[in-house]
Amino acid sequence: MPRRPRVATGGYVYHVLNRAVGRRTLFRKDGDYAAFETILRQAPDFRPMRLLAYCLMPNHWHLVLWPKGDGDLSEYLRWLTVTHTQRRHAHYHTAGTGPVYQGRFKSFPIQAGDHLRTVLRYVERNPLRAGLVRKAEAWRWSSLWQRLHGDATWLSAWPEGRPDPTMWVKYVNGVETAAELAALHRSVARGSPYGDGPWAERAAARLGLESSLRPRGRPPKERPRGEE
Repeated sequence: MPRRPRVATGGYVYHVLNRAVGRRTLFRKDGDYAAFETILRQAPDFRPMRLLAYCLMPNHWHLVLWPKGDGDLSEYLRWLTVTHTQRRHAHYHTAGTGPVYQGRFKSFPIQAGDHLRTVLRYVERNPLRAGLVRKAEAWRWSSLWQRLHGDATWLSAWPEGRPDPTMWVKYVNGVETAAELAALHRSVARGSPYGDGPWAERAAARLGLESSLRPRGRPPKERPRGEE
C-alpha cells in the first residue's frame, strides 16, 4: 500500500531538509548547484510556493517555505525532488542505479518573529558553520548570496520584512549559541514545531505533531515503596 502524502497545513512557515542517499555527494560541481536552482525557480509554476530562504550544501539542502494552501508543501516538494532526480540521472546517465535522496523530506513548522529569524539565519549560515567559506555571504549557492549579489526577484518577502542587509549579514556571521543549535537540531530530528512552549503545543495539536514534543523512550517505572 503506498504511503499517504505528508499533511502540511498552509499558512505556517516550514524549514525543510533533504539529504542524498547514504550522505553521498548531491552536488558535484557548480553546474549541479545551478541546475537545482533552475528547478527551484521553475517549481512555483507547478505549485505556487513562497520561498523565503535556501542553502544548497554538497550532500543536502535547506529550504524555508511558506505555503498558502493545505497540502501545497508536500506536492511542491514531491515535484521538486522527482524532477531533480530525473534530471540528475539523465545528466549523469545513472538511470536505474537507485535513489538520489535518502527518503522523504524532513520538515518542521516555525513560529513567526524571533524564532523564524533564528531559522533563517541557521539556514543561510550553513556553509560558514561547515567551514566551506569564511563569510556566509561568500557561498554562491544560497539565498543570502542571491539577495546581495544576484537576482532575488524569484525569492519571496518575509512575513515581517527583512532587516537592513548590512545588519542581517552581521547577524548571520555572528556566533550561534549551543542552546539555539540544540533546539534546532531537535526540531530537525523529530519534526517538532520550533517556537515558544505555548505556540509549539498549539501548533503540534493542530498539525497532529503531539508525539514530536514528548520525551523519547518509555517513562521510568515507579519503584515500590521502600525501595527509593
